[in-house]
Amino acid sequence: MAPNSDTLTSLAAAVGGRLVGSGDIRIDDVTHDSRTAGPGVLFVAIRGARADGHDFVPAVVAAGSPAVVVDHHLDIATRQIVVPDTRAALGPLAAAVHGHPSLDMKLIGVTGTNGKTTVTHMIEGICRGVGLVPGLIGTIHTRVGGEVVPTVRTTPEASDLQRLLRHMVDEGAQVVAAEVSSHALAFGRVSGSLFSVAAFTNLSQDHLDFHETMAEYRAAKELLFSPDLSRRAVVNVDDPVGREIAAACRIPVMTVGRDGDLSARATRVDITGTEFILTARGVEVGVGRVPMAGGFNLSNAVVALGCMDAASVGLAGALAALEGIPPIPGRFEVVSDAGPTVVVDYAHSPDGIDQVVDTVRSTTSRRIVIVMGAGGDRDRGKRPAMGLAAARADRVIVTSDNPRSEHPGAIIDAVIERIPDGFDLQIEPDRRAAIRMALETAGDDDVVLILGRGHERFQEVAGDSIPFDDREVVHQEIAALRDTS
Repeated sequence: MAPNSDTLTSLAAAVGGRLVGSGDIRIDDVTHDSRTAGPGVLFVAIRGARADGHDFVPAVVAAGSPAVVVDHHLDIATRQIVVPDTRAALGPLAAAVHGHPSLDMKLIGVTGTNGKTTVTHMIEGICRGVGLVPGLIGTIHTRVGGEVVPTVRTTPEASDLQRLLRHMVDEGAQVVAAEVSSHALAFGRVSGSLFSVAAFTNLSQDHLDFHETMAEYRAAKELLFSPDLSRRAVVNVDDPVGREIAAACRIPVMTVGRDGDLSARATRVDITGTEFILTARGVEVGVGRVPMAGGFNLSNAVVALGCMDAASVGLAGALAALEGIPPIPGRFEVVSDAGPTVVVDYAHSPDGIDQVVDTVRSTTSRRIVIVMGAGGDRDRGKRPAMGLAAARADRVIVTSDNPRSEHPGAIIDAVIERIPDGFDLQIEPDRRAAIRMALETAGDDDVVLILGRGHERFQEVAGDSIPFDDREVVHQEIAALRDTS
């Protein structure tokens, strides 16, 4: 609930809309979902891919909503705000009704192909370690303090996001770290928010089923670095696109990376984490440790530390708190080291797979076995490159990974397309059987990487969500192997 409801007249003025009917009624909430319409709730009719919100206006009026926002005047007896683009108006309207909650916190938005979840969890853990009340919005879960808040998207729709931010303010959140997806930016879901810090991790091929070209995908990411959305930026300049974003940035920018304002030099690396020396603008800050393996996670940590510095959280305290962050579900998560070391990771892009393989190669000379596939109804162009990246391991078992409406065999055929002849390749469409095969045939000195699904607890197959957590399946199959040995 908003701290102060707004009149329809003031809301129409806030979005430059034309008011039809009396404007003296007060609005307490905003929704784009007709199922949540009712007294005091302003309904915004959005044209979607499958449905047009304007078709639901009669039902919304019957449910008691006092007014609607539309892109043309409707012949129905209700108050209306007419705007050119209802989707563009949704965020600013919700922000106004909920008292512009992003101004009452330090809101940090993290975008990029890989690393968003890790960076936001690091920020949450660091904040808790230095005594701040954090909020987290993202892929795995959304929470404030110890409370988990249900959401259905990485970045909630604009009306849901503003309501969520107000709830977080009311619960005492001081710093909120939010994953900002390219879809969210393209659809304006963060419109109406003002980020204290916008962070960029990296850019590589993904989501081309939606954006169609890498140029469109990049352009969506770059929207976050507009002065209308963010006050300052933290950009990873080890990434070539990051260097270009930093150079063109129209807001104050802190660069992070080997040649950045903030940099880290690894001094000790193993499968459990990385010790490093942090340097800020040429001055050594201190020694820290990332409790997660890999150069990419050290890069993520420096982005997180840069966000803390940009948000005026002391670097020394943040560095000390970093070592104590809890494990991040499905992000280079070591789930077993009795026998072969088994790691579950969310890597589901060619670059993500490359990074995980590089991590293991940099920490051990042991043999690497990969279990992986590719998701159905998603970017089909990346599948052969994913298979080629996996073939940098010593053995690959290609299996299903959320095939959705596609036939698993067709996806597998695309994944293996560029894997060289003679490579140690196995095909097993049943994911449980593939994991069992990897565990049965891996030696005690091997590393088994189970990639693609990470924290996910359900497998999406032909319209059904089937319970399947890679981490649980690993433990079940290890126990079964012990029982038969």
